[in-house]
Amino acid sequence: MSQVRVRFAPSPTGFFHIGSARTALFNWLYARHTGGKFILRIEDTDQARNSEEFLRLIYDSLSWLGMDWDEGPNADGVGERGDCGPYRQSQRADIYQQYLQQLLGAGRAYEKDGAIWFRMLGERYQVYDDHRKKEVEKVKAAPVLIDDRIRGKVERAEDEDFVIFRSDGNPVFHFVNVVDDITMKISHIIRGEDHLSNTSKHVRLYEGFGVTPPVFAHIPLILKSPEMGQGKMSKRDKGALIEEYRQRYFLPEAIVNYLSLLGWNPGAGDDREKLAIAEIVKLFDLPAVNQSNAKFDGKKLAHMNMLYLLELPADRFLAQAREYFQKQATGATVLANEAYFREIMLLAHPKIKGLEELSTYTAYFFSEEFLIDAKVKEKVMAKGAPKTRLAELTAVVPAMDFSTDATVEEAIKQLATEKALGFGDYQAVARLAVTGTNAGPSITSIFRVLGKERVIARLQRFLAEA
Repeated sequence: MSQVRVRFAPSPTGFFHIGSARTALFNWLYARHTGGKFILRIEDTDQARNSEEFLRLIYDSLSWLGMDWDEGPNADGVGERGDCGPYRQSQRADIYQQYLQQLLGAGRAYEKDGAIWFRMLGERYQVYDDHRKKEVEKVKAAPVLIDDRIRGKVERAEDEDFVIFRSDGNPVFHFVNVVDDITMKISHIIRGEDHLSNTSKHVRLYEGFGVTPPVFAHIPLILKSPEMGQGKMSKRDKGALIEEYRQRYFLPEAIVNYLSLLGWNPGAGDDREKLAIAEIVKLFDLPAVNQSNAKFDGKKLAHMNMLYLLELPADRFLAQAREYFQKQATGATVLANEAYFREIMLLAHPKIKGLEELSTYTAYFFSEEFLIDAKVKEKVMAKGAPKTRLAELTAVVPAMDFSTDATVEEAIKQLATEKALGFGDYQAVARLAVTGTNAGPSITSIFRVLGKERVIARLQRFLAEA
């Protein structure tokens, strides 16, 4: 088999949609699986809606997700790489004219009403179109047979000439799409199922140019989750934009893993969901892509992100946490003491579900102005004699050894034994007093990290206000 060449062809007219990311990913995975080439082509002919900001977002999002491209514009927006450029449609007008002249010269295109039309081959006849309320010319032509690698054999009728250049002189999507794929030597077209309706026109254009069409593979659509409603996921739906996940500090490898499973199955009997990207590349192939549409599940994606977060090496987690706090209002305070920051972040690492929880989860370590959760307080103070327990604990803290978690734990256990109580009788109210909540690292770690002086002050303040 000749080298696989696939392409991702986004338009810089909006934010980067999760469906676009999945299309790019399936193309990238197939290229890497087969040892082929992944080409980035920018469809920027819509001058009214194009934006350099959105173009930059495409480059940044693909790079962030780890989808490096072999040919196309450079990630910094300066120059390009590859032998089949230009890779921006706005720079390919001369190429489109050359291919238009080829069709005109062969009698496969003609002008009508100021536009240029593609001429279908076959006997012509007139029929009345009830929808358009007029006589239209039809062409007797055999159905277009599409041997789709995912959908199977698809048959579609194409029985009318169609516009390839508008009256304003601009080529239409069908024409430039086919010309670009021919000149860029695309071997496989992997795109969303919603483009299947275009494929019959594209096949006829390939025939008009005397070129064998590439292999087609139409991947399933991504549908909204049930709580979002019905239908295809759109850019307006919550969780539909890659930029949202970047702003929420999701890990790109978690997103890539999740997207790979939206419409693809790693193999019979393999029900694993967390897969390293190298393994996904090894296993990915078009026959394993499902025909049925995939449903987006934001909770499942968040869970996947948590799994990846938990397995991050300490140094990388700290780097991610540092980057997160650099963009927060409290960043300067939190990052002021590197050793203290490291200790707290490593306590938080196994407990949080996402980096976006760090501010709330660790706030009481960095300020004495933390809030007391009213509902937690009501629950804790309603059981047993919490004020008495807290007073007993406050009395022994000055003599406690805060050097390790074990020494703190032993001191609290000794107090509990003396009072014929359990460790838990002191833990809940102590946690509430020094953190304002009922969640977080162990109370022994909290005491040790805060230090004796701050713990005493917080216990005494809570007792005075309770």
